[in-house]
Amino acid sequence: MCINKYLEELYTIRINSLEEYKNSIEKKRACERLIQILIETIIDISYLLYKQKNLGIPEDDDSVIEALYKKKIIDKKIRDLILKLKAFRNILVHKYGTIDDELVFENLSENTGDFEKLKDYFLGII
Repeated sequence: MCINKYLEELYTIRINSLEEYKNSIEKKRACERLIQILIETIIDISYLLYKQKNLGIPEDDDSVIEALYKKKIIDKKIRDLILKLKAFRNILVHKYGTIDDELVFENLSENTGDFEKLKDYFLGII
């Protein structure tokens, strides 16, 4: 699964503090891009599940995630986590010049396990 590859790359970027993160443009951009790719991979997996379950023609990301939840393919916690990650991805993509470094660093420090959780969840239902 691509998630493993991207997580390995993310884990190789050693960042010990917020200051180190703020002061390294290369590390910041690499982390931001890898997080974006990881989130897009989760959304892509959601689309694959949607298609596999023959749920029709999707309108957009939110409708896919909501349909998976309504059909009990994913639970509420997983739905909410995917939507939270998608919102964060939108910040990364659409507000690139004004990204809050503290928010990204916090997500790197505290939330990378969410990707492992989602990977394991999807592997359990595919």
